[in-house]
Amino acid sequence: MPPTRPPRGTRRGSPHLRLRVGFVVIAMVLSVFGARLVQLQGLDPNSYAAMAAQEGLVTAVLPAERGDILDRNGEPLADSVEGLMIIADPSQTAAQAPELARFLYKRLDIDYVATLTKLREPDSQYEYIARRVPSTVATAVVDAAEAHGYEGLYTERDPLRDYPTGDVAANLVGFMGTDEPLAGFERTFNDQLSGTDGSARYEVGGGNRIPLGDQTVTEPVDGQDLRTTIDLDLQWYAQRALRQAVEDARADSGFVVVLDSRTGEILTLADDPTYDANSPTQAPKADLGSRAMQDVYEPGSVEKVLTVSSLLNEGLVTPQTKIVVPPALMREDRPIHDWFPHGTIHLTMTGAIAKSSNIATVLAADRFERGQLYDYLRQFGLGQPTNIGVRGETKGLLPHKGVWTHQMQDRIAFGQSLSVNGVQMAAAINTIANGGVRISPSLIQGSATTDDGRVVGTDQTTKQRVISTRAATQMTHMMERVVDPEAGVAPAAQVPGYVVAGKTGTAQAVGEECGCYDGTFDVSFAGFAPADDPRFTVYVVIKNPRNGGGGGSTAGPVFAKIMSYALKRYAVPPTGAKPSQLPVEW
Repeated sequence: MPPTRPPRGTRRGSPHLRLRVGFVVIAMVLSVFGARLVQLQGLDPNSYAAMAAQEGLVTAVLPAERGDILDRNGEPLADSVEGLMIIADPSQTAAQAPELARFLYKRLDIDYVATLTKLREPDSQYEYIARRVPSTVATAVVDAAEAHGYEGLYTERDPLRDYPTGDVAANLVGFMGTDEPLAGFERTFNDQLSGTDGSARYEVGGGNRIPLGDQTVTEPVDGQDLRTTIDLDLQWYAQRALRQAVEDARADSGFVVVLDSRTGEILTLADDPTYDANSPTQAPKADLGSRAMQDVYEPGSVEKVLTVSSLLNEGLVTPQTKIVVPPALMREDRPIHDWFPHGTIHLTMTGAIAKSSNIATVLAADRFERGQLYDYLRQFGLGQPTNIGVRGETKGLLPHKGVWTHQMQDRIAFGQSLSVNGVQMAAAINTIANGGVRISPSLIQGSATTDDGRVVGTDQTTKQRVISTRAATQMTHMMERVVDPEAGVAPAAQVPGYVVAGKTGTAQAVGEECGCYDGTFDVSFAGFAPADDPRFTVYVVIKNPRNGGGGGSTAGPVFAKIMSYALKRYAVPPTGAKPSQLPVEW
């Protein structure tokens, strides 16, 4: 039987057969490409990245410039200056990596092993060796490397953080590490300050960018400035005056708070000891924060202003209320003494403030109903954080009124058995200066968001009436007698030409090791001027002075210096008012 002939059109060599074979070949080729595409896009991204590197694709960071931290007048407390990053091309540095790594270690003090690894990085033409290096240093290092015959190092722009004022407000401003903020405003407001880095992706060949190669650029977005309420010049002066006082008193530390009495804005928040923000590693860790905000302490007799103001507001006393003050006051099983020895004396309520009598204050506080003093102290802002944007702020300790005993109220009435931070207490005293209305303190102009999501700043200022205008005026006149050389205990706090209202404080300090009164003291002075039209409130605290002085003789002169400087700097004229002549004895 003869073989069957293939159907017409399907014979070997016909056009139709050749076409079908072509389709099969094309399908096979497409399947290979498809499999490779799946491998590149989904199955093996590392292989794709490696191939891109081999072909000379480089992605470089375009650093954003960090926002400045400014004082209230726009003067920089922290800014950015020209810096450079040092970059290596491992395709050129690998051959001499050990020698070059030693060279860079000696010149830049960077880790030898990590640097060696980068210099040898396979399939790479772009490795960061050092970031944020001063321009002069980076240029000198690269030039010296070339002179030694090392190839493959170059530089690119990388702004460097600088603190032009050194130690001024360093406890607030904080500082940066190599790649991240480590303390202070730099860390708290990093989202606002940092901006967003950009990037550039381009082709290189032989260590050089290919002019007509692929290039993709995402521009950086620079950070935003942070403007504070700090007055740079006043802060500088306050820090110097405080440092001298701490040294003269052989004290452990101290701090100063200066408020604008009308707005609650913090013009100065000074700590001593402090540090240079350009060299933070050279300072002890204890000096890197703000003691005024992070350390708790008992305010002592400055708190008597709050106790007596509350009594005045309730109508329980007047400035002329007469009090018989015994040499000691036995309360249950413990005696209360005054800071000065005396027999039985006759003081007015004004005299209790002017002479700073614990006994007289306790006797007057007996007129409170249960829980009344606690409620007033809360309204003055004690026992709760100020939330001004300082990291690690303590809220202090104000025992709940439910646990108060008679003895606890006695001690709290004259400033012991409770603790505060510096700005808390300054804002409480400023309530008297502001006619009985507490203004929440602020440290940032406008509004800014902290790293824990709180919005702070002058736009968030709140006001709350705590005592009446009449009670605040009465308290002011009583405080004027504190600096009277004939009536009070702090004539050294007087500012020539101005009427000053103030109050001294001396408090037993609680030791960190024993958690008990360890025989040391903290002394302080708080006040405002001009007393009849307050412009500034100043609070000075000196911790553990060893010169035997109290609040009036140790902190009072610092208050006078800083208040005098502030009044002159802001051209505040004397009002011509006469100081109070309220009687202190009867």
